[in-house]
Amino acid sequence: MHDTDARRTYRILICDLVGLRPGPDGRPDCSEVRRHVEQAGCTFHDGDGIVAADIGGGGIHFVYRPDLNTAADLVAEAGDGLYDAVIAAATVVPADTVFSEGGVRIGAGTGNMQSRSWGGGSGAGGAAPLMNTPGINSRATAQMVMKAILRFLPDLPFDLLHERSVSGRFDTGRDLKHFPTGKLEGRRIAVLGYGNIGREVARLADAFGMRPVIYARERHRRWIEAEGFSYAARPVEASAGADIVSVHLGLGEADATSGRFANAGLIGEAIFDAVSPGATLVNFDRGELVDAAALDTAMGDGRIRFAAIDADIFSEAAAGEVSGPLAPYLPLMERHGGRLLLLPHAVADTDHPSRVAGAKQAVDQILEAIRFRRVGNLKGDLPDGYTAVPGRAIHGIGGVSAGTLAGVAEDADVVKELAGMAGRLHDFWTRLAAAADAEERQALCAAMGDGLMLDVNRQAALMRALGLHGPFTGKPRD
Repeated sequence: MHDTDARRTYRILICDLVGLRPGPDGRPDCSEVRRHVEQAGCTFHDGDGIVAADIGGGGIHFVYRPDLNTAADLVAEAGDGLYDAVIAAATVVPADTVFSEGGVRIGAGTGNMQSRSWGGGSGAGGAAPLMNTPGINSRATAQMVMKAILRFLPDLPFDLLHERSVSGRFDTGRDLKHFPTGKLEGRRIAVLGYGNIGREVARLADAFGMRPVIYARERHRRWIEAEGFSYAARPVEASAGADIVSVHLGLGEADATSGRFANAGLIGEAIFDAVSPGATLVNFDRGELVDAAALDTAMGDGRIRFAAIDADIFSEAAAGEVSGPLAPYLPLMERHGGRLLLLPHAVADTDHPSRVAGAKQAVDQILEAIRFRRVGNLKGDLPDGYTAVPGRAIHGIGGVSAGTLAGVAEDADVVKELAGMAGRLHDFWTRLAAAADAEERQALCAAMGDGLMLDVNRQAALMRALGLHGPFTGKPRD
């Protein structure tokens, strides 16, 4: 441990579920994370009857309190510095909570991590480190984006056709002409953002034969184009003629005076004017990114035919009130009901394996910060007394590090196979370029084509298995 007395008691608050699948007792199962904590030499306390102040005797104690989900509850529990650190997923950690040893968000965005201990959601200027676990739920979220798209497109009404078929009220020869549709292949999808989720959405869309156009900062352009996608310098440019718009930008920085986030309302009239008429909008990022009033207008005049929004919603049962970023969309249901899908910020937070993996990683990062003053996956500023270390990577997510490449050498047979394929591919293309005429090229391809395509397909499969796709990060993996 760092320069503190090893006999000191550390209390780490876990204020979100760290397992979602029901266990033997019917409750969400936290047993995998409990075992992980105990294997690390720490203690796991489970139950809302725990009195954290009574925990002592030295060591590191993880206090599991997913019942603390309101600002008032959290400030009452953690506003006086009783806890040293916090792990959260979707729960908002209020500014007035105190965690001197830091916090970790299970997931990428840290807008909900608002404690002044690390300077709020940006992690700027605090005395404690703010960390995240990027990439943990990227694939799950991207798959949910595709699920939303496939709910609307191709727009063949399965339920209606099923009902009419089983009730004997459909004749294929006579009635099928009333249900024309169009496949996803060839449709333009604007992917706004080239983070882990945006890249996964683009890759899945590409697998369906769609044409991804990605908006991102200029520094990402060469990697976007290297993956075979089109690049756009502005959101409106990416959205021009798009059949589908999928949003993955994050809220950006909050204005110091107004508190308004830089990207709030970014998806509005200009985007809706640019899309192909009857487009589909999917916003599984932050609800505030879309101008709800502009969406109402666009759905009313046909610029947007379908929309799916996933955002936080909070209900006050006693008062019968709802709040949160999803609330402004609720009035739209009356006018656009069957074409508008509203979800309670569920797509990134309902996958059990992702939540467990993210929680385990968060535990490891907190322990690394407390024991050794090493911070991985830092968000914002590095506080005095800490050392930044490379964050843990998820296989195939977030690009390729130097450590990933070097790790390939651990399997000498794979390296030998890759080298052999590279040599044969080089030989073929060199000989094809040197062929004297079309007849010689045709003969060469006939003779070598079978082996060439075996190598091409095997190389692609190995690259996927090794996680060698996407941008090069230049950073070693843990």
